[in-house]
Amino acid sequence: MQIFSHKHILSTKQFTRQDLEIIFEKAREMEKILSWEIPWNLLNWKIMASMFYEPSTRTRLSFESAMNRLGWDVISVSGISSCSFAKWETIEDNAKIISMYSDIIVMRHPEAYSAKKTAAVATKPVINAWDWSHQHPTQALLDMYTILKEKKRLDKLKVSIVWDLKYGRTAHSLVFLLWLFDDIEFVFISPDELKMPEKIISFLEEKNIKYSEVTDYKEWIKNSDVLYVTRIQKERFTDLSEYNKIKDNYILDLDTLWDNKEITIMHPLPRVNEVKEEIDLLPNTAFFRQAENWVPIRMALLYLLLKN
Repeated sequence: MQIFSHKHILSTKQFTRQDLEIIFEKAREMEKILSWEIPWNLLNWKIMASMFYEPSTRTRLSFESAMNRLGWDVISVSGISSCSFAKWETIEDNAKIISMYSDIIVMRHPEAYSAKKTAAVATKPVINAWDWSHQHPTQALLDMYTILKEKKRLDKLKVSIVWDLKYGRTAHSLVFLLWLFDDIEFVFISPDELKMPEKIISFLEEKNIKYSEVTDYKEWIKNSDVLYVTRIQKERFTDLSEYNKIKDNYILDLDTLWDNKEITIMHPLPRVNEVKEEIDLLPNTAFFRQAENWVPIRMALLYLLLKN
């Protein structure tokens, strides 16, 4: 019997291939629960602390929906100005207090490694829902789950990741999980200003994973299995003239996809202008199915951690 041994979920780098198999199997079970195919037997009554100190729609609502779908309760904080961080409380003291009021903590905070600091002192499981310059592990898990459902495999894939690779935490996290599988090849497509950070490139070279860095959008997606599109994050630019210079570099439309109608199109959302709405009607456009997968994946994670 496979055992999920983690107490916290802080980084994609903590997972093994076996961990992913356990999570995905539990997610499939959660999908059956959501469709009423099988009954749900509750653990003891639980409370999730939803601590979002930075804006979020999909991540926050999907976690809260997942907790409610499991039959448990949620308490929440939204924004630093609405809590004791506005009074200069430390992350560590805040974590100790939240542990007293809840059974599991889901946290998004603008300070780097804040989730790790929280987990170091919290007496309850902590899930990192993104902490500035680090990772977004639960997004990567649902992206992997989506690829598995769409392509029926996670081995032997050529994955093109396009646009904002410098700030795109979802893209970084996806790379750190996909390398666990066999015969993976990455194509990184971006303007020079938004290239994949050196730490990601060094990681791939250390693991001997094949990758290419290119600027030619249409040519390189012809033979890809998955196209993972990100938006340019306007909020990360201190100079808006730099943003305006590159914001229209790559636009995904029907003409771009003409040579590859089998490619699975993904996007962590929200989108701005990088994907035209005409793409939504294609059967291989998966980003709304991707969004739907957030709930069963996060139900699985909450259950596995609380069961432990």
